Amino acid sequence: MFALLQASGWPIWPLLLASVIALALIIERLTTLRRSRIAPPDLLDKVLADLRQKGVSGEMANRVAAHSPLGKVLAAGLRNVNSSREVMKEAIEESGRVVAHELERFLTTLGTIAAISPLMGLFGTIVGMIDIFASQSATGTNPQQLAQGISIALNSTGMGLIIAIPATIFWRHFRALVDSFVIDMEQQAIRLVEVVHGERRT
Repeated sequence: MFALLQASGWPIWPLLLASVIALALIIERLTTLRRSRIAPPDLLDKVLADLRQKGVSGEMANRVAAHSPLGKVLAAGLRNVNSSREVMKEAIEESGRVVAHELERFLTTLGTIAAISPLMGLFGTIVGMIDIFASQSATGTNPQQLAQGISIALNSTGMGLIIAIPATIFWRHFRALVDSFVIDMEQQAIRLVEVVHGERRT
């Protein structure tokens, strides 16, 4: 493996760094972006049950906010439960924007790696082509330099694609997952507002 890296030349090292960063971000996002952790399906029902039995308190709102990102959105509404529908909805929307921004953390970096990895591979290809042309001289061809140039060109291109393809797949997956979480949280927050203001019972 190390011999292959040596044969690939220095252009492979930035690609290796990008692959390590991309892998770390994918593992972190897979661990973090779980429905049970972001938007637990039974949280709103528990909040509504507590609301009917005990009413709203600062301790209850803080407990809900510490539960999950969905809890932060619902807690913003609970803290404004005695305000008008518009004020309560605006507080929820502000909290929702903050939560959505937190859910999208690291996705820009992952998307950037997915976009630039093929370009970094292309740069390695160009470096390899320069070595290939440099191996030609008036007295003949330097086989070692020619082989090195071909190795740099092919390995860099392949490595760039190996990084870019899974990074793009996971980036698109995480973006779709975040969008679905945001929509789910919006629907549950609207349900909370409607129940609090007597527009629906459950």
